[in-house]
Amino acid sequence: MDLRSELLKSIWYGFTALDLERSGKVSKSQLKVLSHNLCTVLCIPHDPVALEEHFRDDDDGPVSSQGYMPYLNKYILDKVVEGSFIKENVDELCWTLTAKKNYRPDKNSCSVVPERDAFRLWCLFNFLSEDKYPLVMVPDEVEYLLKKICMAMSVELNCVELEDFLSQDTVQQGGITVWGFLDLMNSGKITRGIDKDIISMAVEEVYREIVGDVLKEGYLWKKGQLRRNWKERWFTLRPSYLSYYTGEDRKDCQGSIVLDENCCVEVLPDRDGKRCMFCLKTLSKTYEMSASDTKQRQEWTTAEAAGPAGGAGAQAGRAGAPEGGPEAGPGPPGAGRAEAAAAVRAAPAGPGGPAAGGRGGEERGGGKTCIPEREDRLHLRSLLWQARVSMQAEMALKEEEAQRQKKRIQELEEMQKRLEEALQQEIKARLDEEAFRLAQAGLLAEEEEKMKALMSLQEEQEEYILKTQREKQELKQEMEAKSRALEEAQRQLEEVRANRHRVDQDVVPFRSRFSSALWPRQAAQRKLRQASTNVKHWNVQMNRLMRPIGPGEKRPSLGSSFSTFQVPSQRDPGLRLIRRA
Repeated sequence: MDLRSELLKSIWYGFTALDLERSGKVSKSQLKVLSHNLCTVLCIPHDPVALEEHFRDDDDGPVSSQGYMPYLNKYILDKVVEGSFIKENVDELCWTLTAKKNYRPDKNSCSVVPERDAFRLWCLFNFLSEDKYPLVMVPDEVEYLLKKICMAMSVELNCVELEDFLSQDTVQQGGITVWGFLDLMNSGKITRGIDKDIISMAVEEVYREIVGDVLKEGYLWKKGQLRRNWKERWFTLRPSYLSYYTGEDRKDCQGSIVLDENCCVEVLPDRDGKRCMFCLKTLSKTYEMSASDTKQRQEWTTAEAAGPAGGAGAQAGRAGAPEGGPEAGPGPPGAGRAEAAAAVRAAPAGPGGPAAGGRGGEERGGGKTCIPEREDRLHLRSLLWQARVSMQAEMALKEEEAQRQKKRIQELEEMQKRLEEALQQEIKARLDEEAFRLAQAGLLAEEEEKMKALMSLQEEQEEYILKTQREKQELKQEMEAKSRALEEAQRQLEEVRANRHRVDQDVVPFRSRFSSALWPRQAAQRKLRQASTNVKHWNVQMNRLMRPIGPGEKRPSLGSSFSTFQVPSQRDPGLRLIRRA
């Protein structure tokens, strides 16, 4: 199926979504908006002049699909360049338009597929549907698609539910529409008891394989071209090129390798600490890669060595009618499988079949054999042999796929056990963490009490320090006051000494004059004292002479004779001046 047919299928849904009255016609304003959005997602230049001329307002009424097709072919589809736009963006635009009108799942149902999965199922339906409008799918194609999805989920298809759905009158008469197919998926009859995440993974895998043309994808180690270091990349192999990204989400594309007849794949020996190495050689570069094991290396080398021809064959096998050989795989019902089924139906059921009749006729004819009948019999045997080989190859592939699915189930069970163990360990770790948190809370409470006690001690120390500082300040002020008083006393003492010295200096002349004035008086006093002494002596002598002392008589008192004698009072003015000084 070419690109134009794929785009027309999606645009048909967008056109019918704008037909609100179901009359087969759409208003011009809506078609202008649709055309403008199509030019945007298809990355082609807008032609507003042609748009306005084609959809003039003076035209009569809305436009039908036959009236819109000339403009769509001439101004949009003829300008489309393959590879210049993203096909998924066009599908999302048309899905958004048609889902608002036609897709109304039961929000309360627990089996409704997510919006993204419904979009991918819609794209798969468009890809596998007949190129006739309205778009429908034949029951065989629906069965093929459901088998692919169930195979990706590692479950068996519920054929009873599928047969009940296919036996409806509307399905038998007009085929299966995409909305009926989505209702079947949302009913839960096919996916009963399966987790939504598993369904989403299976739908994405089938979508990328059929619609996205992905032959193989996975993680590989790639050696850099400049720095020559190894980095793990997510590789996606398509029929004509090999892309690699930083992660599985495929958001950051690091490069793309074009695959043509000049490319070749070689297996390399282990080196640089890497095993299961191989290289992809082009005319300009050599890309070295390393797989996780030998099986993965064999799958990658086989898929890459097939090149564009192998990719195209695989694409044709998925989109059309595959041959019944071992390489075709479980494809949709087509010409090869129809011929094999016809051969099986034409094969003889037993001894009484056409072959036996031929042999009886040969015997009755006495050994004469009809040459055309023999050729028909040989052709029938070849068809039977081809059908048997095809069925055996298909059975082998199914058995291999079943083994892979069984191994995958075992891996998932082991992963579930590991996850449960990890969950138990996490629960234990959380309990230990809770106990540690409680212990830490106790320690924090103790530390808080100690901190409070320490703060109280610190406050007391601060108060004591402040008190000591205040006392020290008071002592210092007192010492300063005393020092000031001492300095004042010393100053006053110095002043007194200075005054005394000045007084002494002033008194010296007076002393000399006083001493000279007092000298005659002192001489007179000395003379007077000498005279009084002489008088006393003479009085004693006279008393002795005047009265002799007899035996037994008392000696008369000496002072009685001189009682009337008195020393004159010293009232000399010079003496008073000396005393004052």
